Amino acid sequence: MKINSPLEVYKYLPQTNCGDCGEATCMAFGSHVIDRSLKLEDCTPLLEDKYKKKYLELSELMAPEIREVTIGVGEYAVTVGGDDVMYRHQLTFFDQPGFALDVWDTMPEAELVERVTFIRDFKKFYVGRFLKLDMIAVRSTSGDPGKFRDAVSKVMENTELPLILCSLDPEVLKAGLEVAAERRPLLYAATKDNWQAVADLVLEYDVPTVLFAPDDLDTLKSLASTFLEMGRQDLILDPGTNPQGNMLRESFENFLKLRRAGIKEGQREVAFPLMSVPMTAYLTGGDAVSSSYWETVLATVFSVRYGDIMILHSIEPFALLPEMHIRDTIYTDPRTPVKVDSKVYEVGSPGKDSPVIVTTNFALTYYTVESDLASSGIDCYLLAADTDGLGVEAAVAGGQLTGQKINDEFKKVDFDFSEKTGHNTIILPGLGARLQGDLEDATGLNVLVGPQDSGQIPPWMEKNWPPGKKE
Repeated sequence: MKINSPLEVYKYLPQTNCGDCGEATCMAFGSHVIDRSLKLEDCTPLLEDKYKKKYLELSELMAPEIREVTIGVGEYAVTVGGDDVMYRHQLTFFDQPGFALDVWDTMPEAELVERVTFIRDFKKFYVGRFLKLDMIAVRSTSGDPGKFRDAVSKVMENTELPLILCSLDPEVLKAGLEVAAERRPLLYAATKDNWQAVADLVLEYDVPTVLFAPDDLDTLKSLASTFLEMGRQDLILDPGTNPQGNMLRESFENFLKLRRAGIKEGQREVAFPLMSVPMTAYLTGGDAVSSSYWETVLATVFSVRYGDIMILHSIEPFALLPEMHIRDTIYTDPRTPVKVDSKVYEVGSPGKDSPVIVTTNFALTYYTVESDLASSGIDCYLLAADTDGLGVEAAVAGGQLTGQKINDEFKKVDFDFSEKTGHNTIILPGLGARLQGDLEDATGLNVLVGPQDSGQIPPWMEKNWPPGKKE
């Protein structure tokens, strides 16, 4: 991205503040274009002929330094790449790495279907959303085009997830494309030995492809230049993933060199998403648990630096969960706290005798409190006060959470204590204890101070609820 401020974007916009994009002003639209929550095409006047030159110029200036590549079609499509910076604190990282789990064409059909179903249905609820797997890599271990075609067909019967077709034999890849081309699969891979035959397939079927040159950046760059000359932009580069020792260090350094060349040095022929293959951990000869562990290490390393798409093997929770959590952490925008909607939530089936508890709308705080309440069977009303996504302690210290603010939050959602409850009592989190007097003055209600840790709410309730309870 050549420009990174709303004011710079604004210079290219119609500057009419028409509101067609859904924003009140063109400047506001520009800020959303910068953070990619809106696209240039959302400004319909900009697409008119009289603004066409500005639109084309702005499109070029707004293009990410690392090209975006889309695999698959429809709602299941996965887009990778698209980064503009080397370090996420400079802006943020976009398009989190696509995780593909493998199947292979020599698996018994029942096992194949079972594994595909697991990959398709796997999800983990985490801070307000579900973490999921993205793709399936179909590997040819038989070398038989017919078996590969049958395996790809069986996978397609059981999932809509995007596919990676894995073989270095163009005839095998062609067999897979004959049944899967409409899904826009990713081909893995073109090498210095098979590039011409793979290029013919790519041109015929119009699909993205991986260029693979292990530990040889010059050859990788040459392959990319060749495919660019053919007009192909949807390329992914695989410089090799060595699993251990000095060779792992070399792989890590190759990823750094490629990303630096694409972003810092402007070498457009290597400014593509990068593929890592952590499943090479299984080549080390260790037992299954050790290999799975080491695969997790590799996935973590290359999620941080700078794997845009990965092929994994282990489906064990102890491998998948840390891989998915670190990916989510690295690709969460550091400029914007993760938060939930500010409102009063009902936990369980609250009634007039149920407590009213206050927390903040920082997602991690809210879901921790909500989980502790729900798992303990405590029916209650839970206010997630708008603190701009700050936790309780920081919000109290910074003035984002005050007695008056809590009162205003209840009024904003029309929460009538006399109608909803028979006790007119609010429970503050322990870290907000100093707000007790202010909240009583602001609301005229009885205010209790709960524990600092929401995990201690159940024993606190036994001692202090209902209000006025005596031991």
